[in-house]
Amino acid sequence: MSLYIAIGIYFAVLLVIGALSYKRESNLNEYLLDNRRLGPVTTALSAGASDMSGWMLLGIPGALYLSGISTVWILFGLVIGAWANYRYLARRLRIYTEVADDSITIPDYLEKRFKDRTKALRIISGVLILIFYTLYVSSGIIAGGKSFVSFFGLNFEYGAILTLGIVVFYTFFGGFKAVCLTDAFQGALMFAVMVAIPLMAYFSLDFNSTNFNPNGFIATINSLDSEHLNLFAGQSFLGILGLLAWGFGYFGQPHIIVRFMAIKNHTELDFARKIGISWMVISLIGASVTGLIGFVYFSQQPLKDHETVLLELGNALFHPFVLGIIISAVLAAIMSTISSQLLVSASSITRDFIFAFYKHEVSIKTQVITGRIAVVVVAFIATIFAFNSTDTVLGVVGNAWAGFGASFGPVLLFSLYSRNMSAFSALVGMLVGGITVLLWISFGLNSVVYELLPGFIFSAFSIWVINRYTSLISKMNNEPSQSAVNMEFDKMDKLSKD
Repeated sequence: MSLYIAIGIYFAVLLVIGALSYKRESNLNEYLLDNRRLGPVTTALSAGASDMSGWMLLGIPGALYLSGISTVWILFGLVIGAWANYRYLARRLRIYTEVADDSITIPDYLEKRFKDRTKALRIISGVLILIFYTLYVSSGIIAGGKSFVSFFGLNFEYGAILTLGIVVFYTFFGGFKAVCLTDAFQGALMFAVMVAIPLMAYFSLDFNSTNFNPNGFIATINSLDSEHLNLFAGQSFLGILGLLAWGFGYFGQPHIIVRFMAIKNHTELDFARKIGISWMVISLIGASVTGLIGFVYFSQQPLKDHETVLLELGNALFHPFVLGIIISAVLAAIMSTISSQLLVSASSITRDFIFAFYKHEVSIKTQVITGRIAVVVVAFIATIFAFNSTDTVLGVVGNAWAGFGASFGPVLLFSLYSRNMSAFSALVGMLVGGITVLLWISFGLNSVVYELLPGFIFSAFSIWVINRYTSLISKMNNEPSQSAVNMEFDKMDKLSKD
């Protein structure tokens, strides 16, 4: 009974936040970006929770359980990438999106940044967002289904639908404000669990078996598998580069960088970075240690699904109420990311497709209702993908992460730092990055190196070549560069340095 009480409290908090936030939104800008009113703590925790989805509590412990510490190359890349995202993209993007006619979505920003009257940038970026977010949301649904199968014996389909139902409720009614507040609450819960679980599990093992003690834990792992603590086991040079390349993905994740766009003031991003990176490092260490402890604990009876190691460890070692908190943390990780992705997808449908081409005046009420309907539509399509997927949570996340990182990362960085960039080079960069990722996966080359690395490199190179060519032509003709004409770049540049 205490297990269900803990989970019930968690669900009640989410529903209350969603219901209270329903009264706040009054227009599409508020529904999708909360009129840029986020504080630094909410920004950091919300960005972290929407980033570290079910793959942190299921995927990372499962990978350490199955393959050992050679998996942590991903974590090194992620921490470096997250820090660089705060340091080199967040501040400028917050300023530039406001200067660019108060843009509230990435496609919106790109169109206004380059004065693209053809709407090609808006259409292509919107299509890429919908394709890769459908994959991304489906990974969260898969993780939710697995959680309910593991603990309650529900069918996968019922567990997935229940997870999605809660998320759709508070996203549908509360919009961006509800998503960020629930993310902050869920981020705090995830952090508490990822600190408490490995500590409690470690000392529980120590007290219950003579084979487990602080001095002998590493020796115990080595006795079970001599390669489990080998940082290079099963890894090639290209494989390690691919894992480190996960960090490049941060520059192109709309559901994360939209938090930077929504913070009250760009000067608060330094404080947000300190909170966010500290939260991330400690949480990832906890997830990794949990996987190693699970490897030892379940060595006699290996798990059928390695991605349930955190859940099974909690079920075996802890009081039902604590177990309920653990389950809530897993659901928090899953739901925080799904909600963020659903909202970004809905914003793309409404701002970048429907209202971008609709010529008549549309009431604020109609705009918000359309955004809410878009949330439901994307959720429905992602559910179909989830029910037909045979991939792991980490595998599905990896594909979507690479798609966003390669399609938008180089484009956004160049748009913030290059005066010579044009709408054409931005369009080519997005297409080259996205298509490279899809082809790399289709031909099975991701078994050699993670698809994000070639996608990011080819996208950046294509943008650089076109920018270089455009700049040379402009100089030969004594013309100003296109980007200098299109945007008050100097003004934005000055603001970002103040």
